[in-house]
Amino acid sequence: MILFGETTPMPTPSMTVDPNSVTPGFAGFAMIVLIVVAVVLLIWDMNRRIRRVRYREEVRQELDAEEAALREQTDGDGESR
Repeated sequence: MILFGETTPMPTPSMTVDPNSVTPGFAGFAMIVLIVVAVVLLIWDMNRRIRRVRYREEVRQELDAEEAALREQTDGDGESR
């Protein structure tokens, strides 16, 4: 019969590899920095393109409104004569 009070010993893992030899080092740090810079530049470019599309749409709406007002004005002048 196994008593619940007894504990079985847990084996502790022993370090077989030097922890300094498996670190990414400078090459890993440089790659992460390059990835971060690339992501920041992509986000900046995406925001610029989205802003440009939004401004073009606003200008297009303003031009359409001016054209509609001009058309309405010319139609109104022609009917009153």
